[in-house]
Amino acid sequence: MELQDEIRISAPRDVVYRALNDPEVLKECIPGCEELEQHTPEHLSAKVVLKVGPVKAKFAGEVQLDTSNAPDRFTLSGEGKGGAAGFAKGGAEVTLVEDGDETVLTYVAKADVGGKIAQLGSRLIQGTAKKLSGKFFTKFAEVVTEQAEA
Repeated sequence: MELQDEIRISAPRDVVYRALNDPEVLKECIPGCEELEQHTPEHLSAKVVLKVGPVKAKFAGEVQLDTSNAPDRFTLSGEGKGGAAGFAKGGAEVTLVEDGDETVLTYVAKADVGGKIAQLGSRLIQGTAKKLSGKFFTKFAEVVTEQAEA
């Protein structure tokens, strides 16, 4: 499954980039996030509760960041396990482009799922993934805009 989108954030690129690397901001924005720990600047772990159709599960996962092209572009990859519900793994490439006082954030994400969740069908999974990413980026844009105005 592949998702891609673009969002305009009313904040300079350095503010957006810092927020994308702030565990407290991410925890606030990730739907269902119960715990997010940053072990190193490139390694995070998370616990997230998600509901996909009739299946609700708590996922524990690890995320690795590659910031070698930051702040213009960075990539992340990760894997989460949800016990009997299954697993999800994937990655994303995020690009940040300054446009005046705003930043255009573009992402392309790819994910694979397995287990019970995969049995729900790709249309339901893709719809849920789009909804969750939409919630994340809407909340993220609100939080970052508030930080930039403060």
